[in-house]
Amino acid sequence: MTAALPATALAGAPNRFQAQFDALRAQAPALRREAAAARRQRLQRLTDWLTAHRADIQQALYQDFRKPPAETDVTEIWASLVELKHTSRHLGQWLAPRRVGTPLALMGTKSWVQVEPKGVVLIIAPWNYPFYLAIDPLISAIAAGNAVVIKPAEQTPATSALLRRLCEDLFPANEVWVAEGGKEVATELLRLPWDHIFFTGSPQIGKIVMRAAAEHLSSVTLELGGKSPAIVDDTANLRDAAEKIVWGKFLNAGQTCVAPDYVLVQASVQANLVAEMKAAIARYYNAEGEGVKQSESYARLVNQHHYVRVARLLEDAEMRGATVATGGGVDENQYYIEPTILTDVPMGAAVLEEEIFGPVLPIIAFATLPDMAAYVNARLKPLAQYVFTTSKKNRRYLLDNITAGGAAVNETIIQLAHPELPFGGVGNSGLGKAHGHAGFLAFSNEKSVLQQRIGRTGIKTMYPPYNSRVKRLIGWLLKYL
Repeated sequence: MTAALPATALAGAPNRFQAQFDALRAQAPALRREAAAARRQRLQRLTDWLTAHRADIQQALYQDFRKPPAETDVTEIWASLVELKHTSRHLGQWLAPRRVGTPLALMGTKSWVQVEPKGVVLIIAPWNYPFYLAIDPLISAIAAGNAVVIKPAEQTPATSALLRRLCEDLFPANEVWVAEGGKEVATELLRLPWDHIFFTGSPQIGKIVMRAAAEHLSSVTLELGGKSPAIVDDTANLRDAAEKIVWGKFLNAGQTCVAPDYVLVQASVQANLVAEMKAAIARYYNAEGEGVKQSESYARLVNQHHYVRVARLLEDAEMRGATVATGGGVDENQYYIEPTILTDVPMGAAVLEEEIFGPVLPIIAFATLPDMAAYVNARLKPLAQYVFTTSKKNRRYLLDNITAGGAAVNETIIQLAHPELPFGGVGNSGLGKAHGHAGFLAFSNEKSVLQQRIGRTGIKTMYPPYNSRVKRLIGWLLKYL
């Protein structure tokens, strides 16, 4: 999702962001000491800004890749407001020390877990949801009491400028600061000793971020991607499944990390599913009969580079014998690729091997659920798994036998918007969790505290010298406690 970062660039050179980093680090202790009320005030200012600048946010996203304003409302603004409301409501509870029980061997002690901010953190945001995926981790970082730097995506300059304006309006530069620029800016930022790095982007760039973090033993949250399957069995409501898969796939022109990347369908219902998906595309994006290209409900690819990449995936599939069931139209001048469904895609086609991240959806037919599970599990672990079924047995089998970062049953995408559900990947699709309490913890250190009484305590009876009495006590401890 972000441009490539040269791993060794600028090594040993003076860092132009060092002074800003030092200012943030100097302010971090004051932020650490702030109570929940002060942090809630920051979140409320952010809420008010989003509400007052709705039109500005819509305009920035439309300018960057013609994102429909209604999609911006739902996927960028509403999703951020949900996170803000949930975090503000629960922040006091999250900050309160959590008492834990005492084992018999440690009788006389009391223990608790208290949270503290990690310190100075870096958020590297992607270009596909350039506003929400910068604001969402910012909410968690502020709630946890950190000083923050945001590196927006250079591929979406209008949104990047808007994020800088937002932060300058709301926060002192030694609390929250935006570093705009390309890969050279990201590279310099990654040379600094952050207390935590939150990165959203591709697995390839995630590896570079993780290597950079290792230099300072910085902790990381990596929100990556992967080929997320939608699995449709022969009990599914095909119209409902088709509508939800089409919406989830072609939302934001397919540029969604949790979009269905391919469909696995039982062969007996493939033809009917494809027919329902074609009808859903027409209803959503060609309701006036003037063609999808004229629709104000359909976005564009972000730039020429990504247009060419997706167009080549489509061309490769067709050259190998795949059937274009619907779509296939392209226009490089607009970075436009029509919502496209492919069938009869041969194994080895690039569209089945690479994350598509665009509006092309291959459909693969299988006879049995074990065959489907085996296909998914033979590949890198996906970020999301979508199951369409009316059978409890089939649902249980597919959820229990496929590993994925998260899942939704008879739905797509919206699990991302549930603040009580930790969001994140597994293996190649990510490391760590975000949203709600999970996001708050990502930017926090959970400090374990044990308090002992003064004077004679149980553990002292086992101090040296290790005479026969002490050895008997230790033996008793091993046997009974």
